[in-house]
Formats: sequence, C-alpha cells, structure tokens
Amino acid sequence: MSRLPNLLAASQSAARRSRRMVVIGGSVLGLMVLSGPAAAPAVTHRPNILVIVADDLGYGDLGCYGATRIKTPNVDRLAAAGVRFTRGYAPSSTCTPTRYSLFTGEYAWRQPAKRTGILPGDAPLSIEPGRVTLPEALRRAGYFTGAIGKWHLGLGDGRTTVDFNARIAPGPLEVGFNYCHIIPATVDRVPSVWIENDRVVGLDPADPIKVSYEHDLGDEPTGLAHPEMLRQRADKQHSGTIINGISRIGSMQGGKSARFKDEELASTVVKKSVQFLESHGDKPFFLYVGLFEPHVPRVAEPPFVGTSEVGVRGDVIQQMDWAAGEILQALDRLHLAEDTLVIFSSDNGPVLFDGYFDGAKESVKDHRPAGGLRGWKYLVYEGGCRVPLIARWPGHISPRVSEQMFSLVDLTATLGDIGGAKISPKDSPDSLDLASVLLGGTTADLRDHTVLHGISDTLALRAGDWKYIPATQHGEATAVGGANPSDDRFVGNRIPSPLLFNLHDDPAEQVNVIAKFPEKAAELRQRLEDIRRQVSH
Repeated sequence: MSRLPNLLAASQSAARRSRRMVVIGGSVLGLMVLSGPAAAPAVTHRPNILVIVADDLGYGDLGCYGATRIKTPNVDRLAAAGVRFTRGYAPSSTCTPTRYSLFTGEYAWRQPAKRTGILPGDAPLSIEPGRVTLPEALRRAGYFTGAIGKWHLGLGDGRTTVDFNARIAPGPLEVGFNYCHIIPATVDRVPSVWIENDRVVGLDPADPIKVSYEHDLGDEPTGLAHPEMLRQRADKQHSGTIINGISRIGSMQGGKSARFKDEELASTVVKKSVQFLESHGDKPFFLYVGLFEPHVPRVAEPPFVGTSEVGVRGDVIQQMDWAAGEILQALDRLHLAEDTLVIFSSDNGPVLFDGYFDGAKESVKDHRPAGGLRGWKYLVYEGGCRVPLIARWPGHISPRVSEQMFSLVDLTATLGDIGGAKISPKDSPDSLDLASVLLGGTTADLRDHTVLHGISDTLALRAGDWKYIPATQHGEATAVGGANPSDDRFVGNRIPSPLLFNLHDDPAEQVNVIAKFPEKAAELRQRLEDIRRQVSH
C-alpha cells in the first residue's frame, strides 16, 4: 500500500503546541507548560485511522478495565496490543458535545447550548460548514473519510425545517466526510431512519416523513396512549411515536419503509464499515464508527440475548464488542491492520436507567459500570467523563498501560498531525497534539489539566491530581438511575457548594477537602474562569 511521506516528528509538534498562547483579560498566558522530554519516534508514513466510539460505555464496562460479568474479548485484545489509558476523558458527560469536540478540537460549551446541547433529531448542523475539522483536514491531506453509525451533530442549515424527503444538507459531507451512513441523532429519537450521504435510505416518496418535537403529529400510536403495544415501558419523555414496538422521543409520521429495526442496527454498522474498508483500503482512509451500544433503548440482536450475567445492558455491550471485533477482523483479512491506527473510546460515562424500564438497574449485581468512580452520564464527576481509551498501531505503539491524561478533544490535533494534516491552534483551540503520548515517546503529562462539562452547562476542572467543581444552583435533582444505584448521594447535578477532591488520595471523590485546602480551590476556581474567558490567538 502506497503512503505519502509525513514530516511529523512528535517532539516538534509538541513544541509547536506549547507555543500556543491565549489572551485573557489583556494578558498573554501560555495554555500549558510542558515538563520532561517530548521526543517521540518520527512517523515515516501516514497510517489509516479508525476511530470507534461507543455510546454510554462506562470506565468499568470492559474486561480490560476490570469487568468480570461482561465479556469483551475483542476490545480486550485491542488493549493488550496497544496502549490503554487510565486517565482518558470525554470532554463532556453527554453525547453531542463530546462528538463536537472530537471533530473540531474545541470544547462544545464555548458554543451556544442550542447548537451543541443534546440535540433533537431535527436540529440544524452544529458544526459550521467550511470550518477546518479533523475529517476536513485529513480529506485535504489525501485521506478518504467516512462516518458510519451514530451522528447526533445535527442536519440542515436551521433556516428551514429539515426535509427528510429530499436532499439533506448541510451534513457530514459538508464538514469533511466523503461518505456517510448514519442515523440522525440517537436511537431513542425520531426520525428512526438511516441516511446514506444526503438521502434517507429506502424511503417511499408516497409515504413522506414528518417529524416534530413540539407536538404529536397525531397519525401514529404513541407509548403514552398505547402502552400495551410496547416491548419496553418508558417514561413520559420517551413515550412518543412507537416504532418497532418501542416508543421514542418526538413524533414521527410516515417513512414506514425506511424505518430501522433495532435488532439490525449493530449488524448494519458492521456491514457498512466492512464495505468501506473493502472499497477504500487501497489509499489512506479515516473512518469514524459511532456504535450505538449501550445507549437506550437496549435491544440485543438474537445471538446476544441473555449472553451476559447482568441483563440486557450487558448483552448489548457484548454485542458492541462483537461489532468492534468484526471491524478489526476485516482489517486483518484485508491486510490493513499493520498500517492502521485504531482508537477505541466512549462518548461519556454509563447510566443504568435512562428512560426505559429494561431491568438494567435491577440486573447490575456487583458489576460496576463506572469502575468504582463517582457519578454517571450527565454529571461532571469522574464516572460521567472518565472513559475507556485504547489505541493500537502495530510497530508504532508498544503495549502498555498509561496514566497520562488524554482527552478526546485532543484527537483533532493529535490525529491531524499523525496524518500529515495541517490544523492550526486557531481552528482547534482546545486540542493538544499528544502524538508523543500516544506513540510512547514521552512519559510526561503533556496535558496538565482538562475541563469537564455536564448538563446545565456545569463545568469542572481537573488539574494534576486535583479536581474542582464550582457550585451550581440551576441543575435539577433528577431520578435518573446512576452507575451506583444503592448510593443515595447520586441524585442529580445540583451542586449547592463548591467541591475540591484530591484524586490521588480519593479517586472516587468521596471527601470534599475544600475547607482544608482553600488556597488550592481558589487557584483552580480562577484557572477555570480564565479558561472560560480565553480567546484563541
């Protein structure tokens, strides 16, 4: 396989990133201070890049991160052959903002929440067309780029309602992808259809699609009105139009021939991903695969029903492992594995009950989805944002476990540089080039802090071993079931007074030490405010 030369030396890129400056209140501050050597082996050719992102997978949900009641042999083998990070972070504890950050290199909370919050299925595209995203930069550098599976970054320009019966644009094709086969949002949100490039797959023009998140369109049964039709009972929010025996968020009318079947989602992702590899493996490619598991509604394909020890959530995680394994096996069969950098992670932490009464909370037993960390999806505690993060590139990444900090927002700068793409700090203001960390060229912590984002725009700062969470009064104490269902402290995201944790001594964030270390809390509070106000320069 031919490869274009890549002039990247990770030591040079790390130094270049260290020179990035930000303007805060009229003063110039360095974004970070590098410590220790940053030299890494020079990358002599550009690899293929495969990024696989699970949906709501927790830090403790994989065998390689300590799970015993759920079997994940394929991802475990990936970890054994590469680097497994113990301080990998999603920049947000929810899906849309993390995916926005992954592709743009910018924290999503810097944008209006209506653009980068948890988007409905008819929301406009959250990434501006023409922006230098990770896929766009790689495409310009000669990569063939593809997105398969979950999208959830909006479609259309927002000036008019998205028409799912015509050409759908702008979308993935306008922000850097040559090809896509996606669902618009989440599995629990309408429209429940696949989109290939810019058209709904299998749509009958005589049965047009209508979508509303404002009112019931009235022509389809809903879970609220017809609970007897449901395979899974749901809360009020998830009791909209019934599709495939499951009620969804929102109202959908028409498009019956195009509606996906939950039992075929994983197989479709595998099929389309393998087809992509078969068609485009003769030149450098970037493939982003958004898996659906273990997001609700959890429906396992027949071979995986009842296969785990912890109910349907465990079953679909094992299904997720199978899907990842099939894609990795295709790399082997096509003789692409040696030339492919594979990244595996999750968009945020786990959750048990999230709108559907599927027994996940009752079946958890002693399995710890967050690996003993506090919190879950939606929250800025470690359980909401610390996620599995694994990378493999044979011959370039030595098998190891790393305690270095790495955020998914760093994939833009890191993969851009490894792929020979030019992405400036102005285009990716929060992304650090951690190629030397990924490739093992340094043991230093080149990322000395990361900002974590939760619902209601709650922010937290992790800096070294310290974690600061400011008080917030605008969040609601919710009944969402978390990863530690027996612990009555995990009741929501309202934080009445600021919190300070030392994660070295207290990784589960049990003891607030702000009274003991008020100076450290003040330092981190000011640092977080400075980061909020920084302007890339």
